[in-house]
Amino acid sequence: MSSRREAIFIVTRWLATQEFPDRMIPDVPDRAFITDLVYTTVRRRRSLAWALERFLKKMPKGETEAALLVGACQLLFMPDVADYAAINETVEAAKMTSQQTAGLVNGVLRNLQRQREAVLADLERQSIGVRTSHPDTLVTRWAQRFGPEETLALCEWNNTPAETWLAYPPHQGTEAGGQNENDQAFRPLPHGVRVEEVPGYAEGAFIVQDPATAAAIDLLDVRPGLRVLDACASPGGKTIQIAWRMGAPNEADPHHRLIALDLHEDRLALIRSNLARTRQTWVTVCQGDLTAPAAEWTAFGPFDRILLDAPCSNSGVLRRRPDARWRWTTRRMKQLAATQAILLENALALLAPGGRLVYSTCSLEHEENRRQITLLRRAHPKITCTGVAENVPTRSHTDGSFACALEKPHA
Repeated sequence: MSSRREAIFIVTRWLATQEFPDRMIPDVPDRAFITDLVYTTVRRRRSLAWALERFLKKMPKGETEAALLVGACQLLFMPDVADYAAINETVEAAKMTSQQTAGLVNGVLRNLQRQREAVLADLERQSIGVRTSHPDTLVTRWAQRFGPEETLALCEWNNTPAETWLAYPPHQGTEAGGQNENDQAFRPLPHGVRVEEVPGYAEGAFIVQDPATAAAIDLLDVRPGLRVLDACASPGGKTIQIAWRMGAPNEADPHHRLIALDLHEDRLALIRSNLARTRQTWVTVCQGDLTAPAAEWTAFGPFDRILLDAPCSNSGVLRRRPDARWRWTTRRMKQLAATQAILLENALALLAPGGRLVYSTCSLEHEENRRQITLLRRAHPKITCTGVAENVPTRSHTDGSFACALEKPHA
């Protein structure tokens, strides 16, 4: 199957099911191009639909819509792709749907090619939501908080391809960026290099993780001899960072343990795989639902440290997860916030006196971040906040994230 045909197939499925595009991309030699084409199409969907409307009486559905979006994406937002390849290869891929589809795609794309400069100039005069391909509700929220200029910059940041960062254990090096033994070391993956080709991959010398994730681990302040819970562990990157800082247990540390918990059974295999590659097989991996009544979890506790990297709207990582912007609604965010509140309460019940709980998200939204802390402390006034780390991409030049450390008083 050609790379364009594969991309059309994935976009068709995504349009119909809203499944995660990254889980549909096959491991084939041209995976990098397919990923770029799919991600850019998903990311720019609103702008692409706006551009195509002037050449269509009505947007078709299914594979025909996907083929038009994929073709227009190459012409408008992938300047490294030659026009003849963008049109001809996409039309050839569309023939596998039908000759009628191929004819429509050919005509629309050639018209778009001829009028491209006028289309792009007109696009720049549209609202922020249309020209940067974001939902209006999200743009409005951000404009009220950040102002129009920073909102535009944030939307533009979300439309740039995300770097891949390699995270190394602490103590491994000034060359990788570490400054002292407690610093997490990060290094960008060179362009065009597959992660699996980097020296040390097979030996588990590093994981793929954005530098923004280190803030939550720093606030957690783990060390040998503690009982630690990573409460929402998949895919295991933060679990590994915790394990690196704790070190493997020995008989002299009977309480030294790290439990990685996750709700979804199919994600546990990914956690175990990542732990195995990084030689952290001493970590215990468990399936469980932390939204269940707290009494069901008493056998797991108490823990000296708990990391609750809660499920969230992902509004801080729309550059890395371009499909998440199209799942964002106020209603969904409120539903997530309700789940986060339950998770916080149940995690707090598992925390030992004098222990520390770090709540983190990759959201920029107040309801998922500071308001959750405010509500928890209102219900538990003896809980103290010992540190907050917040990253906004336009200021930190990393993924957006929030982390807050909370301590339970000694009995």
